[in-house]
Amino acid sequence: MNILYETVAWLTDPAQWSGPDGIPLRLGEHVAISAGSLAVALLIALPIGLWIGHTGRYTTLAVNLANLWRALPSLAVIAMVLPLTAPLDPQLGFKVYPTVVAMVVLGVPPILVNAYAGLSEIDRDLLEAARGQGMSEWQVLWRVELPLALPVIVTGIRSSAIQIVATATLGAIFGFGGLGHYLVIGFATLTRGGLGEMVGGALLVAGLVIVTDIVFALLQRALTPHGLVLDRARSTAAA
Repeated sequence: MNILYETVAWLTDPAQWSGPDGIPLRLGEHVAISAGSLAVALLIALPIGLWIGHTGRYTTLAVNLANLWRALPSLAVIAMVLPLTAPLDPQLGFKVYPTVVAMVVLGVPPILVNAYAGLSEIDRDLLEAARGQGMSEWQVLWRVELPLALPVIVTGIRSSAIQIVATATLGAIFGFGGLGHYLVIGFATLTRGGLGEMVGGALLVAGLVIVTDIVFALLQRALTPHGLVLDRARSTAAA
């Protein structure tokens, strides 16, 4: 009961919702670094995934490297990058850049693998028919493959976004803010009433993860071609 009381008291305290250490500011920091990391991961992983899925070249190498990246611990990546970025910028190089690099490393594999998988699962006869109509390789990718693979691609982006949002809290260990700030401060002051702050911060992170999942689930549904929705409905009804 003490945990519940302290958490509710901390979350409902008006002082926590204003000022330089308030929840809105920390939430904004968390969303900003998560969105920035996801954008960089997209710029890296999506073109590679589309290229290997369309051409079928270097698929084993790319997928294996992506899975290797997935196995790297985010905290270890931050610790490895920190000595390289800190001399470049005493502020951002210590607090922000290592966290962004770690989140990008975390976010690349799901996007790359799903982009490749989405394109590789498309019926080859359909692609040959598109080429037979005179479409260039770029037109085949843009007009045929990408629309059909989009739901699978968005699934990868959704998975990447959830992992980034949940793991961005680690940046607070090295001085970055975000919602992880409350976990670090709460743990440091555990014997002085910091339990409510730590649990409250964890609940805020969990809430942001749930919201992120819902947003991308709705986006995935909106981007799924109507024909695929009908096919899935017929398959479900037949089963």
